[in-house]
Amino acid sequence: MDNPSFCSLAENDRVEMLKRIGIDSIDDLYADLPAGLACDGLDLPQGISEMEMLRELGGLARSNRDDLVYFCGAGIYDHFIPAAVDPIASRGEFLTAYTPYQPEAAQGSLQAIFEYQTAIVRLTGLDVSNASLYDGGTALFEGMMLAINHTRRRKVIVDAGVNPIYRRIIRSSSSNLDIEYCEIPLQNGLADRAAIEAALDDETAAVLLQNPNFFGCIDDLSEIAEQAHAVKALAVVSCYPQALALLKTPGEMGFDIATGEGQPLGIPLSFGGPYLGYMAVTKKLARKMPGRVVGISEDGAGERGYVLTLQTREQHIRRQKATSNICTNQANCALRAVIYLSLLGKEGFVDVAESCAANAAYAYAKLTEIDGVEALCEQPFFNEFVLKLPRNAAEVAGEMLKRGVAAGFPVGRYYEGLEDALLMAFTEKRTRAEIDALAKDLKDVLGTGGVK
Repeated sequence: MDNPSFCSLAENDRVEMLKRIGIDSIDDLYADLPAGLACDGLDLPQGISEMEMLRELGGLARSNRDDLVYFCGAGIYDHFIPAAVDPIASRGEFLTAYTPYQPEAAQGSLQAIFEYQTAIVRLTGLDVSNASLYDGGTALFEGMMLAINHTRRRKVIVDAGVNPIYRRIIRSSSSNLDIEYCEIPLQNGLADRAAIEAALDDETAAVLLQNPNFFGCIDDLSEIAEQAHAVKALAVVSCYPQALALLKTPGEMGFDIATGEGQPLGIPLSFGGPYLGYMAVTKKLARKMPGRVVGISEDGAGERGYVLTLQTREQHIRRQKATSNICTNQANCALRAVIYLSLLGKEGFVDVAESCAANAAYAYAKLTEIDGVEALCEQPFFNEFVLKLPRNAAEVAGEMLKRGVAAGFPVGRYYEGLEDALLMAFTEKRTRAEIDALAKDLKDVLGTGGVK
């Protein structure tokens, strides 16, 4: 920047560009910006060297806690990731391949997406999966919008057991749309059949549910799916993928649309992303599903080839009729998911689910023995449940962090009146020794002095 000719050349370029677009100054570019949003400039520090930058970033990285024993859940889970996932997903052939837009391009990426779709179809028991969405919350929003567009109705019934973060995403993403939301409180930790049936009418587009729900409770939701179909509404459910190894699938329960968060499928904990939203639907809804669908075909020589069967979402295909305004799938995260599932295999995936359930059952027995601690809901659970504590759960969780334990998610953050409730999750990574230590630390923090 010390070279006058360089500065002059840059200024000349700037003047020429402004002239080409018909304005006199850079300020004219922002003339439509409200005055209250404008600023005179950014107060940025002077640049530093590469060595200084690495030292600064290293110091920030060391402030992260990677030594915690993790019992948090609420949609994001600490599962074991086989060592082979990283090197396979990091191969240059995958990392350099652009998101496929044309059927003849990037056969390896198209095949990986096809295998991913196949895995999701088998997990959910539905007919067709897309090439993935941003995350579990936006996937549920897309499922809701599919139902609205399919039925041409505007009313949506939402069960209070749906992850409150997902419910916020749905309301935020649809804030400019004319949608009537009807939230139904839980009954004893489960979806209230009678209340949902009473709310259903010929204006209802969809019923949104979750299994296991946010409180960890598992349920057979077949009856609610039937209730929705009775008024020609669609049934949409968000599912924890590992739980599908043991529970009745959305397809078996009669759901039209299944969505969920794919982070537990080989994607590490990373401050909320990038993650992976999955979606599967019945065959009749395939052409209205957002995103891409990859299929198998044959080329002129009779060789197998992978092609983009559908691109219903893309603006360059459907423009204003696009099924969604999200243009990119999470192909690399989907790749990690299918690698993870392939490495585990069908039996291994079931083993992981059974280990999670066994750890949760052991923890439930140990923790509910502590004086003053009791279950919030007396319902079956998979690997997650809520405990009522004799103290504020957020304060208890904070004290447990000082002991190196991420003890759970304070439910009162989203549910008024449950400030003493702590949501706890147990994956195959947790050992009985860690669970025993959790019980001991929790008893000490609560100061209860013993067991029941």
